[in-house]
Amino acid sequence: MLMAMIENIYETMNLRITETAFELHLRKIYPTRNILSMRETETVSGQDCLDVQKKTDGSVNIIGEVATDPVASWMIQSAQVASKFTLFTHHAKTFPDLVTALRNSMLRAGVFKDEKTAEEQVVQVLNFDIHLVKDFRGNRYIERITECIPVEDKNEYTFDYRNEKSLEGKLNKFMDNATVFFTKTTNRELYKYRNIMEYQDGRYVLTNPISSANIREMRNNMDSSDIEGFNDFLQRNWGIKPAGQFESEAETVTVNSNPQPKKRGRKPKNKAEV
Repeated sequence: MLMAMIENIYETMNLRITETAFELHLRKIYPTRNILSMRETETVSGQDCLDVQKKTDGSVNIIGEVATDPVASWMIQSAQVASKFTLFTHHAKTFPDLVTALRNSMLRAGVFKDEKTAEEQVVQVLNFDIHLVKDFRGNRYIERITECIPVEDKNEYTFDYRNEKSLEGKLNKFMDNATVFFTKTTNRELYKYRNIMEYQDGRYVLTNPISSANIREMRNNMDSSDIEGFNDFLQRNWGIKPAGQFESEAETVTVNSNPQPKKRGRKPKNKAEV
């Protein structure tokens, strides 16, 4: 599927491929595309390949298979700073398993020391997970498309204790803030995930709309014809209107075609006033 997805990437985007073993052979499949493929050797590491690719004006980074801890760190790095977007393959069974596996790879590679920090970096680069399965009869199909939505850390602390008159009231407000602090420290939710499309009873069903943040980013990276088709898709399936078009209540605005200039100065006294 990864090889087939290249056909839908704009030809103006340069492709940079990093593999531990040459498996995709994209230069043979798409000979007219600007593709640079690299793999690590005994003398050249995969990190060196990625550093070179950063200087070659690449638009899309493709990691053949994230199967080892160093490759996971390359993927996170390229997704953050080296390209518009990154494609990679992984063998996780569920989306939480994917996040956990990548987080543990970052920890084992020594890139991060804290689990929460590593997991936060992982969910920041995961937008969509296209999960393929192969059933017992040998049929391959897309089981689901899952969107990852990072949870923003909001400031939920209050300063209501200042308005309390009694010591007991101030302590209660302080304990509320302490509860919020310990909740964020020990059990803070870093991401949410939801299925955009699922394979049900032999057909594909749209289950949840794409988040507004990803819709905005997708529109920013499309040409005019694709934006029009994408807007039609959103409107037809989820009732999401195109950008810049909002529902508004009927209202009338009266505009004076011959406005009188305002007089400045003190208001004249009434004749009854002395």
